[in-house]
Amino acid sequence: MSKKKVAVLVGSLRKESFNRKVANQLIQLAPDSLELELVEIGQLPHYNEDLELNVPKEYTEFREKIKSFDGFLFVTPEYNRSVPSALKNAFDVGSRPYGQSVWGGKPGAVVSVSMSAIGGFGANHIVRQSMVFLNVPMMQQPEAYIGSAHTLFDESGNLVNEGTRDFLKAYIDAYAAWVNNF
Repeated sequence: MSKKKVAVLVGSLRKESFNRKVANQLIQLAPDSLELELVEIGQLPHYNEDLELNVPKEYTEFREKIKSFDGFLFVTPEYNRSVPSALKNAFDVGSRPYGQSVWGGKPGAVVSVSMSAIGGFGANHIVRQSMVFLNVPMMQQPEAYIGSAHTLFDESGNLVNEGTRDFLKAYIDAYAAWVNNF
């Protein structure tokens, strides 16, 4: 079986983002059947259909890169009961022009990470809702809502909570099975 290439998109742009730290943990814990790669989204100009007349190179590069993957893993915080604008913008850039989406037909999953106790529940479901329209079948179980993220890492960014590490390992293993059976 060949490795499945999976794009990891992190909704938080902050350098010391807990979401990025969780994404890096998932990359480290991934089984050999997956090749996970962080895909940066902060450089994308805000989607504006007028820009399709003279497509920004960032749009073209992003779309081509996303096309090369076999699946997607979204790791996101919740901002105002939704997703960060950078993540939504990435969804929009990849889905346009209409009828030329680069997302469709590839398996996805979402992990939401938050300092709150409810672990970004709203953002998790907003991603799922968007993926329905973008034709990205999402892994249903296990769900991943990582709460109290500020207590999970030491000053060097190392995950110090074994229960969370065990959960993330089980999650990425389930995702690998989902992608490999797709």
